[in-house]
Amino acid sequence: MRDRESAGPGGAVRSAVGAEGRGSAPALPQEALEIAAGYAFGGPALDLGALLWDGACLPDAQIRLPLPMLNRHGLVAGATGTGKTKTLQLIAEQLSAQGVPVFLADVKGDLSGLAAPGQSNDKVRSRAAEVHQQWAATGFPAEFYALGGIGRGIPVRATITSFGPLLLSKVLQLNQTQEQSLGLVFHYADRKGLELVDLKDLRAVVAFLTSDEGKAELRNIGGLSTATAGVILRSLTAFEAQGTAGFFGEPEFDTGEFLRTAPDGRGVVSVLELPAVQDKPQLFSTFLMWLLADLFHDLPEVGDAEQPKLVFFLDEAHLLFDDASKAFLDSITQTVRLIRSKGVGVFFVTQSPKDVPAEVLGQLGNRVQHALRAFTPDDQKALKATVKTFPNSAYDLEELLTGLGTGEAVVTVLSEKGAPTPVAATRLRAPESLMGPVEAGALERAVTASGLYGRYAQAVDRESAYERLEASRGAKGPDEMRDAVTAGDDRKAGEPRAGGQQEQPSVVEQVVGSGMFKSLARSIGTQIGREITRSVFGTARRRR
Repeated sequence: MRDRESAGPGGAVRSAVGAEGRGSAPALPQEALEIAAGYAFGGPALDLGALLWDGACLPDAQIRLPLPMLNRHGLVAGATGTGKTKTLQLIAEQLSAQGVPVFLADVKGDLSGLAAPGQSNDKVRSRAAEVHQQWAATGFPAEFYALGGIGRGIPVRATITSFGPLLLSKVLQLNQTQEQSLGLVFHYADRKGLELVDLKDLRAVVAFLTSDEGKAELRNIGGLSTATAGVILRSLTAFEAQGTAGFFGEPEFDTGEFLRTAPDGRGVVSVLELPAVQDKPQLFSTFLMWLLADLFHDLPEVGDAEQPKLVFFLDEAHLLFDDASKAFLDSITQTVRLIRSKGVGVFFVTQSPKDVPAEVLGQLGNRVQHALRAFTPDDQKALKATVKTFPNSAYDLEELLTGLGTGEAVVTVLSEKGAPTPVAATRLRAPESLMGPVEAGALERAVTASGLYGRYAQAVDRESAYERLEASRGAKGPDEMRDAVTAGDDRKAGEPRAGGQQEQPSVVEQVVGSGMFKSLARSIGTQIGREITRSVFGTARRRR
């Protein structure tokens, strides 16, 4: 054990500058050797930095993270200004360099610099020398996205149909009865071929099913009460007020775009720009739930692969969990638990481990903990709780965590055998890309130059449930309107009725027979008269 009196408060992590003038480094003590041995992996790994011990940086003792263990999830935590974002950037760079695609939720807007080479300066050169890093300014292949076109980036949208009733019920905070009723609405729309593309489509179907002409449609399977329909509609209105309207629509984003590699073999870094919606956590949460669920049911089981298919980083993760309902937390917990077997790793980046629910925190095998502050009784309580979550340590962790400098962290990861590594105080490497946002003009050019821009930039409001119901209401009486809405799955357009008479195609039949409708049906993976197959999360399956 180190000499605490000679080290003093924070002495275990005193900067290397303070250790200058001591002469050549002494032989490593046994405890430091044991820590270093815990990170001597034989397979591919990410280089995080060099071991800190008793006030000195030991560059020959490299702290690493095995590449196959990235799908075991992780946490990057620490107080404001301690270097969390740079750590995220460092890990993303090395994943990309090893051919692993990366997704970054960029709440503060300072991760766009990943696309540009970094700038050398005295601090960068000093850090590289301290940890024996061969630093070279490097930009990485990146795509920039924005939720529903709110902000700068390629718009990311989803249809209501593919989002599904379970996830929508969770973000609307519906109770069990209301969730079941919303499920009936989706069941009816799926079976009748009424495409729920955006929020107005869902409102239209709910209103139809509680109208005089539509009530009979669900009578045999439970019905939809006027009171429950009112709750759903009011919840949709409040949800839309959070800025979600632009997220639901077409063209729907294919989450498979996040799994691409660049022509040179490096993984594409997908950056979701969120500064414009950081005050709309419900919108952010909605997207996360859909994205993870969509990836989960589309990806095959891979078990323990040589490297992950995608690593997913959520910066400012407290926005995800603040004021979250229990149903929401249950969904996230289940998704994080199961998606590992699909080769997807999820890293939460936040100020304190207590920002992440215990059920989720227990599944995070890799930890990079930056400095914590202990200025208040609550801070001290949080510090003690954080220390208890680490394995046995050769350090005094309470002292260590309050004395770490910027760009230093306490690290423990899963070894190649899946066992926790020894706790290691680490001086982290410097990112090789630009540490800060790129200029707005450069970001705009990168977005418009992307091959995905033409595919997703322009919103499309095609004829769907709302337009079809409005057309039927304007053209027919109540009985005929109900017949027009439900006729699509009973007979083909123009099929003779009893008596041999040929009836003219209804409004619904004309729409169903159009080429535009058939194209839309293919895009959401369903056909008229056939109910959509939904995953365990209630999202609609789509063929890639």
